[in-house]
Amino acid sequence: MPKSPRIENVDVILALNQDTVNLHKNKVRQGGTIIYDSNYVKEVITNGIGIPLLTILKEENAPPITRNSGIVGAFSKAVGIEWNVLERVIARDIPRGTEVNLKIAKRGFDAAKPMIKLDPLNKQGFPFLTGNEAIALGLIRGGLATYIAYPMTPSSSILHFMAEVATQFGLKVIHPENEIAVMLMALGCAAAGDRVAVGTSGGGFCLMTEGLSLAGMAEVPVVIIIGQRTGPSTGLPTYTGQTEFDFVRHAGQGEFPRFIVAPGDAEEALYWAGVALNIAWKFQIPAFVLTDKTLSEGGFSFDYNLVNEIKDEGFVSWDRNLPYNRYQLTEDGVSPFAVIPDEEAIIKFNSYYHDECGISTEEAKTVAAMQEKFIRKGALLEKELANYNPVNVFGDEHSRDAIFCWGSNKGVCIEVGDLLGLKVIQPVVLWPFPTDQCKKAFLGGRRIICVENNVNSQVATLAIQLGCPIDKNINKYDGRPFTVEELEQRLKEVLR
Repeated sequence: MPKSPRIENVDVILALNQDTVNLHKNKVRQGGTIIYDSNYVKEVITNGIGIPLLTILKEENAPPITRNSGIVGAFSKAVGIEWNVLERVIARDIPRGTEVNLKIAKRGFDAAKPMIKLDPLNKQGFPFLTGNEAIALGLIRGGLATYIAYPMTPSSSILHFMAEVATQFGLKVIHPENEIAVMLMALGCAAAGDRVAVGTSGGGFCLMTEGLSLAGMAEVPVVIIIGQRTGPSTGLPTYTGQTEFDFVRHAGQGEFPRFIVAPGDAEEALYWAGVALNIAWKFQIPAFVLTDKTLSEGGFSFDYNLVNEIKDEGFVSWDRNLPYNRYQLTEDGVSPFAVIPDEEAIIKFNSYYHDECGISTEEAKTVAAMQEKFIRKGALLEKELANYNPVNVFGDEHSRDAIFCWGSNKGVCIEVGDLLGLKVIQPVVLWPFPTDQCKKAFLGGRRIICVENNVNSQVATLAIQLGCPIDKNINKYDGRPFTVEELEQRLKEVLR
């Protein structure tokens, strides 16, 4: 299991101005260093490396943005990265202005001195993915045909990535005028047979909720990516949080089944995004992938060998027997799905209560039958969880003390769990809540401590309501993720 990067102290700080030094100099661990632009930072920094980047840029007649390359060059020298390695990286990743960036990087490299020796890992290299890239690839593996979104951090980069690979994977990628249009357009695409997903954050999802209820009533499959952040309202648009679970679980008027997953790392993000797309189509329901800035924009060494196979389970298609009833009452609540247009069938998608044909009705018996259809579908979905692994257990499985966590807290909780000898329980599926699997994981537990990035312990509260005892809660709600040192200290205080 990879280590969490969320630690209090760091080895190197790169400072292009005095403010950076003032804000972060106390985080440098013993033996570390600050590499800084000595033209802007006037403070004398013991064991620091000052590079006169502004002077270098003037001498080379280089644009201001190349200061970044200069300080990266100095960093490479300081930590023992050979020049030919940095040269290859710049040549590959900076196609414009390559020559001038190489020149400034080399000046920075030559002006620095070795400070920290990085020993070679001599291990297999892995691709480097962000969580959002993994989500996008998971959707594509799940058969995605169309992605529709209005940019809203931290989900925006999914839209950008999809646009970049649209031709390669034969995707339709659409950026409408607002989130209302996003959701309604997505439902239209799904009705026409496209596997479709949308992406947003809490504020944008507010505008989608009426369309979400339409998806529930009309039984139209759609996947919604929710990039959580600390709120309410605009909140902290570029920080992290786990504040949207209650909103997503209850969003939309009326009662209809839905599926919610919260992956904890890039491998889970790829797998469960694909599963969410399959579940949406198999059950003709909305499915959600909950993420946050920490996961969405975090970088991961990605090991595809850790990803389970994403099986295309298809959907209940129309067998061509006439007449076609869009909302045919079935034993499991899932009706045959015909896509529009079809010259042999009249296909009605209806936001009103309707009969099997899709014709609006207020007749009591029919309304009750259709609501019971939802109930049967939800029960089947809950039963379906047995075919997956909705709850992970890590660490010391025999420990009587356990951390209960979800989403991007997975990594830091596993690392701290290993330090303290604790069991770590991570539900990936949050709705339908995997009650039986959680109870099994809780067996023999003396103290269960839930770790969440919100005020009201949203998932812990639901777990308690469903009979899974949580003894203590550790919450953080300032927009920052837990660090290893912070969580270790807070757990020690609870467990003492």
